Amino acid sequence: LKGPLHGGAPGPVLDMLDALGDSEAEGIEAWLGDELAAGRRIMGMGHRIYRVRDPRAAVLEDAVGELARAGVGGARLARAREVERAAERMLARRHPARALRANVEFYTAVLLEALGLGRAAFTPTFAVGRVAGWCAHVAEQRATGRLIRPASRYVGPMPARSAAG
Repeated sequence: LKGPLHGGAPGPVLDMLDALGDSEAEGIEAWLGDELAAGRRIMGMGHRIYRVRDPRAAVLEDAVGELARAGVGGARLARAREVERAAERMLARRHPARALRANVEFYTAVLLEALGLGRAAFTPTFAVGRVAGWCAHVAEQRATGRLIRPASRYVGPMPARSAAG
C-alpha cells in the first residue's frame, strides 16, 4: 500500500467525476486534455502489470450495475463509463504504444460510493482487504527465513528468535 496510485486512487477518481459534473462529451475531453497537458495522471487509468483493461475493473463495474438494478447507488455508473471511454481514447492518442485502460481503482471508486462508504474510508478499506495477504507473507517469510520480495532490504536490527519460531 503506497501512495495515491496503489490504494489511494478511488477518492481522486470521484474528485474527477465531481469536477466533470454534467459536462457534455466535449467538456469531458477538454477537462481530461487539461489534466494531461498539466502533466497530471488520469486517476483510475493504467496499470503497471495489466496492458489490457484490468479484469477486476469489469467485475466491479458489473457489481455496481447489479446494485443499480437493485435500486442501491449506481447513480454515477453511466457517467463513469462515459469518462472511461473518453479517457481511453485520449490516452491512446497520447501514448499509442502503451495501453492505458481502466484499472481496479476506477470502478472501486464508483462501487464504494454506491455502497455509501465515505471517501476517507476508501484507502483503509483497500488495506483491510490486503491484511490476510500481508499476514500470509509474514508467516511464509518466517517459515522460510527469506523475504518474498527480494528487492526489499531490511536494514534494522535482527529480532531475537523465540523458542516457538
